[in-house]
Amino acid sequence: MYSLIIHYINHLFSFDLTVFFSYSSRMLLAAFTSFLFVLCLGPTVIKLLENIKGQNSVRTTDMPMLCQLHQKKKNTPTMGGILILGGMLLSMTLWMDLTHIFTLILFITTCILGLLGARDDFLKWKYKNSQGISAKKKIICQLFVAVLLAVYLLFPGAAESVSTGKWFKPPVVKEAVAATRDSPPQVSLPAQASRYAQVPLSDYASRFYIPFMKEPLMQMSGWLLPLAAVLIAFVVVGSSNAVNLTDGLDGLAAGCLILVGSFLSLFAFISNHLELAHYLRLPYVEGSGEIAIYMSAMVGACIGFLWYNGSPAQIFMGDTGSLALGGIIGVAAVLLKREALLALVGGVFVAETLSVILQVGSYKLRNKKRIFACAPLHHHFECKGWPEPKVVIRFWIVGLVLAIIGIATLKFQ
Repeated sequence: MYSLIIHYINHLFSFDLTVFFSYSSRMLLAAFTSFLFVLCLGPTVIKLLENIKGQNSVRTTDMPMLCQLHQKKKNTPTMGGILILGGMLLSMTLWMDLTHIFTLILFITTCILGLLGARDDFLKWKYKNSQGISAKKKIICQLFVAVLLAVYLLFPGAAESVSTGKWFKPPVVKEAVAATRDSPPQVSLPAQASRYAQVPLSDYASRFYIPFMKEPLMQMSGWLLPLAAVLIAFVVVGSSNAVNLTDGLDGLAAGCLILVGSFLSLFAFISNHLELAHYLRLPYVEGSGEIAIYMSAMVGACIGFLWYNGSPAQIFMGDTGSLALGGIIGVAAVLLKREALLALVGGVFVAETLSVILQVGSYKLRNKKRIFACAPLHHHFECKGWPEPKVVIRFWIVGLVLAIIGIATLKFQ
C-alpha cells in the first residue's frame, strides 16, 4: 500500500520520500497530525458544544464541599473526547497500515468505546440529573470488546478466520532461542534468522510478564486458558474505567495519558525492531509499530487537548474520551503482553481506582465510615485544601516518575 504511494510520489516529483514511511517517521507524523487537528478544531467544537448546552454535571449529592469547589465548572462543555478520537482516527487513516490486524483491533476498540462514552455524555446532557448509562451496561459493552480480543488472541481458528488474504493477517511473534539470548549485541542478527523461533499467537497471548523479569511469570495454557481470558477482560475493562475515574480535574487525565501513551509507543516500537527486541530480551512482535503509531497519535491529540483542557478548562473530554482512551491503552498493553507494566506506568490510574474501591468497601463494611475525605483520590486532596493545579501537577510528577521506572525495566531485566 505504502510502496504504491511512494512510487507515484517519487515518479511525479523525482524526490525520495521513502524516509517518511518508516515507523519512526509515521509515529512523528501521526502525533503532529492529531495535535494540529485538535488544536485547529478546538474552538469550533467548544463553541458548538456551548450552543447545544452540552455542559458538565457537578457532583452534589454526597459532597457539598466538592460541589462548592467545582461550581465554576458547571457550564463548561463536555464530550470533548470527540476531538481526541477524531484526531487519532485521522492519523490512523493517513499513517497506519490499514491492512494490519492491529489497526483493525484498535479501530474497533475506539469506535465501540467512543460511541459508548458519547451515548453516556448525551444522556447526561439531554436529561437533567441523569446518571447516563448504568454501570452494568457500560461494563457489558467493555466486556464485549475484551471478549472479542480474547477470542481472537487465544483461539487460533479465530485469527485465521479474520484474515482475508493480504488483509488482517495474524501477527507474527518471534523470540531468540536459548543459544542466542546471551549472544553479544554486535552480532548481525538478521543473518541469523534461523536462531529465532516463531511463537504461536495463542501461546504468546496466554503469557503473563511482570516488570524486571525477562521470562514470563507464567504460561496460562490448558486448563489455565480461561484465566488468560479473564486477565484480558480485567485489563481492558479496568483501564477503561480507571481513566474515567481519573478524569475529574482540569488536565489530569489528559496529562497522565500522555505519559502512559508515550511509554507504550516506545515499547511497541522496540517490540517491532528485531535487533532491539533481542538486545532488550523482548519478544519480537511483527507490526507492533502500528500500535506505536496509534499511541503517538493519542499523545499528540492529548497534548492538543491540554491547550483547552488545562486549568481553567474550556472543555472536558467526558466519557467519550476517557472510556475510549482507557480501553485503548488496555488493549495496547494486552497486545504487547505488558499488562503488569501498564499497572506500574499507569500507577496514577490504579491509585484512583483503588481509592474508590476502598472508599466504597469501607462505607459498606464499617458502618458508613470513610477512609478518604472524598473519592477518587484527587478529590481527597482537594478537600484537604490543595489547590486544583497543585493536585494535577503533583499527580503528573508521580506519573512521570512511574514512566521513567517503566523505561528502566526495559534495560534491567
